[in-house]
Amino acid sequence: MYLSSFRLGNHPERLVELLGSNKRVAVIPNALDYSDDIKRRKAGVQREIDDLVGLGLLAEEVDLRRYFKKSVELGKKLSEFGTVWVRGGNTFVLRRAFKESGMDEWLINQRSKNELVYAGYSAGVCILSPSLKGLEIVDDPDIVNEGYPKETIWEGLGLIDFAFAPHFESPGHPETEAVGREVEYYKGHGIKYLALHDGEVIVIGN
Repeated sequence: MYLSSFRLGNHPERLVELLGSNKRVAVIPNALDYSDDIKRRKAGVQREIDDLVGLGLLAEEVDLRRYFKKSVELGKKLSEFGTVWVRGGNTFVLRRAFKESGMDEWLINQRSKNELVYAGYSAGVCILSPSLKGLEIVDDPDIVNEGYPKETIWEGLGLIDFAFAPHFESPGHPETEAVGREVEYYKGHGIKYLALHDGEVIVIGN
């Protein structure tokens, strides 16, 4: 796992070191599905792709909305890649997309295979936690997008054993003040957490 606070962070070479022979990366942009700004979405996806291509990787978008209720097809598609890169945005929107496409179960099943690199930042990391409780301080849990179910999912994937607080004390990031309150929530409720400044990353693996 390559878990960043914001975008690639300060140690992109560590991401490259994690990869095996398969340099293909699936870019998952669905944490931005709350926005109706199509231009922003396209530009954001292209920026992620450009950043990864700059590292010598082969990156392409995989839009989970195309695989809602088509988990078998999604599994076949994702099996082509050595890495998934999950960008930031709204964690609750992303969690709905994972569930509707079956990506949540697919990822959990990859855990024992030790073949896939999971990488991403912000919401793309928060979703891995055991629970999404506390994230409502930063992300609106009630946003419902067209084609999405209304139910808010509070369970994370449980692929890490701590809550993740990105953008902590990161001047210039618009969420940093809210993240400070999120961290206080974790402290007050005795929840194990890690708070990262933008630029910092957590590497789990090689």
